[in-house]
Amino acid sequence: MVSVNGVTVSFGGFSLFDNVSFLINPKDRIGLAGKNGAGKSTMLKLLAGHQNPTKGEVSRPRECKIGYLPQDMVHQHGRTVLEETETAFEEILLLQKKLDDINHQLETRTDYESDGYMKLIEDLTDINTRLDIVGIGNKEEEMEKVLRGLGFERRDFNRQTSDFSGGWRMRIELAKLLLQKPDVLLLDEPTNHLDIEAIQWLEEFMEIFAGAVVLISHDKTFLDNVTTRTIEISNQKIYDYKTNYSHYLVLRKERKEQQENAAKNQQKIIDQTEALIDKYRAKANKASFAQSLIKKLDRMERVEVDEDDNAAMRFKFPPPAHSGKIVITAEHAGKKYGEKQIFSDANFIITKGEKIGFVGRNGEGKSTMMKMIAKKIQFDGTVQLGHSVLMGYFEQDQEEKLDLDKTVFETIDELAVGDVRKQVRNLLGAFLFGGDDIDKKVKVLSGGERGRLALCKLLLEPYNLLLLDEPTNHLDIRSKDILKKALIDYEGTVVMVSHDRDFMKGMCHRLFEFRDGHLKEHLCDITEFMEIRKVERLNELDLDKSGVKAQPVVEKKKPVTDENEQEQKQIRNQIKKSEQEIERLELEIKTLDDKLAVPASYEELTKDPNFFNGYNKLKKELETEMEKWESLSARLA
Repeated sequence: MVSVNGVTVSFGGFSLFDNVSFLINPKDRIGLAGKNGAGKSTMLKLLAGHQNPTKGEVSRPRECKIGYLPQDMVHQHGRTVLEETETAFEEILLLQKKLDDINHQLETRTDYESDGYMKLIEDLTDINTRLDIVGIGNKEEEMEKVLRGLGFERRDFNRQTSDFSGGWRMRIELAKLLLQKPDVLLLDEPTNHLDIEAIQWLEEFMEIFAGAVVLISHDKTFLDNVTTRTIEISNQKIYDYKTNYSHYLVLRKERKEQQENAAKNQQKIIDQTEALIDKYRAKANKASFAQSLIKKLDRMERVEVDEDDNAAMRFKFPPPAHSGKIVITAEHAGKKYGEKQIFSDANFIITKGEKIGFVGRNGEGKSTMMKMIAKKIQFDGTVQLGHSVLMGYFEQDQEEKLDLDKTVFETIDELAVGDVRKQVRNLLGAFLFGGDDIDKKVKVLSGGERGRLALCKLLLEPYNLLLLDEPTNHLDIRSKDILKKALIDYEGTVVMVSHDRDFMKGMCHRLFEFRDGHLKEHLCDITEFMEIRKVERLNELDLDKSGVKAQPVVEKKKPVTDENEQEQKQIRNQIKKSEQEIERLELEIKTLDDKLAVPASYEELTKDPNFFNGYNKLKKELETEMEKWESLSARLA
């Protein structure tokens, strides 16, 4: 579909890529991996045609349509959300206009054997094929489905796009891309401005999306759920893995070990050869033999070992000061802006050492509650901190509130007191600010660097309560893993807002959900919560389609009759068969998983281009059988 052939990209004598080649196939799901600065975003620009390579070429078929969502883009204003989204169908209108023109020419022209007439027939076929792909169905229904999936409510549709924040305007651009149904979809950090439910919806949309997808993301769970192929960019080269991100990490580690072993063995040969050369070069009767050994060494292709990017934050939170057992108490707490009630009557108690997660859609009040706890805004009811609570607060836009004209060193040094002042340079070094970096002005730092600097400020005092509002924004996967470990080891209390499921998994076992103006407590982790929400969302969609409001269901037990008993027996037999099928499928999948974990068998299996199709089909069959089992179990009296 899209071919990258011998591409080299150079900037001022430095090569970002050197003679790289790969092919994007129809329905591929590719994740680009590599350290920051390796060239992932540049590769997307090359694929989109927004940048040209120094050497080589990127080939795209004439009829191939590319959809590209960059991290930063210029947004259009002056339209409502619905009007702006409707521009996604401009291609259909243009195609239909061309189709009408071609049909008119075919009706009026008589030069049936000419090249021009044949070209019209060819164009007609191409246009009809493209219309079949993008569809000319119910535009309004499609727009509503995508916009609501991305978190917009119907009441938002007629609001001006300028009323929304940059993150919400980015969702409109993503909605337009999805509605255009491109052949290749290029996404650069698409989850940055999405809440958990919108991310989950996007994952489900990607399952049925007909085109190929190439994406960059620091959301490990999103990568694992969407991608089936990982292309790593490292040391100006690429390595292509036919698997998702987590399994790619395992295979990359194995590749590195193989390279190191091969390099050691080669070095032994080189050392032995050089010893022979030194031994025989001075002997007249062995001089030609020594020369042949020298030529052999010159011709030898040296094994290169990929350099690891070992630059990573290294820190742990200082031991927290002692606090009382009760850390936060909220009673009948609520907040409204003008006539708009964000939420009301929130009641909860958070105790010492707990790790609490605030979850819910954007705009439901998660960050508002954080500000209420931090006493940053006025509100109704009471939110009280406990005895001797010392609070550190990382706001969602914390990095934007840094003084742009101060240096990195000045930002931390002016807040450090006591013994910490002697450790400022070491502290900054732990957050990857070393050497001349500490003298850089904040205004020249990247988003990730500013995020690290804002996090660094939390280590200046022994806080026993941390409020963290989206602390992983702009952090790469490795930095997020290190922050997560530091928080798990932290002995104080943590309240966090995060849309990164992998970051929250295993850390927060008590969640407060903000939804429809109320707060609901869930005693589970993020994985179980997402399953609950998935079922609830499906029920909401079914009710929405039927236009019927949910009514409380009062179960009535059927009277026990022979007929009823016979029906129950049949259901039990069906359940037994379903359980046997589930067991068979699980065993088959486990067998394949075990084989995939072994490099030799992995390579053998993946030689078959249809292997992963069959593997994913097994997983779909298991999911269908599980749903069938649940449905049958629910029918038992």
